Amino acid sequence: MVFSSIIFIFYFLPVFLLGYYLSGWRTGALLVGSAAFYVWGEGPYLLLLAALIGLNWAGARALEGREAGARRGLLIGLVALDLLVLGFFKYAGFLGGVINQVLPGAPVPEIHLALPLGISFFTFQLISYVADVHTRAVPAERNLAKFAAYILMFPHLIAGPIVRYAHIREELHADRRRTGRIGLGLQYFIVGLSMKVLIANTVAPVADLAFDMKAQPAILTAWLGALAYALQIYFDFAGYSNMAIGLAFMLGFTFPKNFDYPYISRSISEFWRRWHISLSSWFRDYVYIPLGGNRGGRWRTVRNLLVVFLLTGFWHGAAWNFIAWGLFHGLFLLIERFGLGRLLDRAPRAVGHLYAMLVVLFGWVLFRATSLGAARLYVSAMFDPRGWRAPEAGLLVLLNAETLSALVLGVLFSAPLLPWIAARLKAHRLAPAAHLEPRLDTQGAFVLPTLMLTCGLLLSIAKLAGSSLNPFLYFRF
Repeated sequence: MVFSSIIFIFYFLPVFLLGYYLSGWRTGALLVGSAAFYVWGEGPYLLLLAALIGLNWAGARALEGREAGARRGLLIGLVALDLLVLGFFKYAGFLGGVINQVLPGAPVPEIHLALPLGISFFTFQLISYVADVHTRAVPAERNLAKFAAYILMFPHLIAGPIVRYAHIREELHADRRRTGRIGLGLQYFIVGLSMKVLIANTVAPVADLAFDMKAQPAILTAWLGALAYALQIYFDFAGYSNMAIGLAFMLGFTFPKNFDYPYISRSISEFWRRWHISLSSWFRDYVYIPLGGNRGGRWRTVRNLLVVFLLTGFWHGAAWNFIAWGLFHGLFLLIERFGLGRLLDRAPRAVGHLYAMLVVLFGWVLFRATSLGAARLYVSAMFDPRGWRAPEAGLLVLLNAETLSALVLGVLFSAPLLPWIAARLKAHRLAPAAHLEPRLDTQGAFVLPTLMLTCGLLLSIAKLAGSSLNPFLYFRF
């Protein structure tokens, strides 16, 4: 079940919210609802998740009562357990294939299992929790039900953002009977739903056509396909994150912002401060800094950055193109750190923006392609002089008024246009808030006029009702 579905919007969510606010035990209602949400798509894997929750809860409590040396050993054991489960389900088949290629005389069975939804996200949350307990950044949670609610909470369970225990610890223990942020939550949800359905879903067929062609596409098709995929993955994931943040507001929680208009960046360093913020900060705090960060000289900095972006790519998927995508970004971060960044700071904004978007766009080709070879052929099609021909008939069919409008709106709304509109409306007393950000001090504030939100909701519902295309890219990760 995805948030952008008729079943979730009109059946699951109203019934759950009614039970949640009428229940005398909110934690229990959240657990039952989240378990039902997960079982809808995963079934038996709920038992695996329950076992990991129980083991990490008990392990974290044991960490508090141990001396330094014993705590370190227990922490390593807990993290190794979580990574072993993640590695078995997500990477066993890939690693088996690599071993078979290197050592063909000793074949290893390639294990291919259905990937538990959200395993990359909830594994990182478990690791961050036990690591924070180990460093005494947070106390271990005594209440198993509350800890299970933190991990199993359906708004962030399957696609993030990666919510650390410290972010919502106080809210887990607070009286969440107040309903002042339901209106704000609905607005975030509608904005996210509109991003997902009206833009990401609409431009997706253009990207699919360009990347899935058997023959080399025309230049126009290749560039439009890359642009369409860049818009699709941003509005798909950022839209889903906004829906998750909105759902959290409805339940009385505050999730961290996960995207901050990454396509307005002037460098790759800035891009990673704006893209998938919860993942970037996770790798910074739990991998980069423990490795030494930028302390210890230039070569250690190079090593640490490359390790982080190797893992970032591998986290996204068990394939060489994901690893290459991560290292591709890591390489440009190093180039910027050792000289290019200073030049970009002095260059006109347009130059930095063009540079960053070209790097990101070619990175998305690596990310979307089915293999490194397919990525190489696609990039060559973007520059092959023989590609100056009429675009494929299939592309011309797809480029109707709806798709062209989605492409144009996608480019426009990749910039902070919504806050600008809200600020102008605020100046004319049509809307009292100007920021689409999760802030505690915006409780009950209307970010955008009701008419605009209603139109977005109705158009999204109409498109969902009339189309069977409703993919969500990050379910793969």
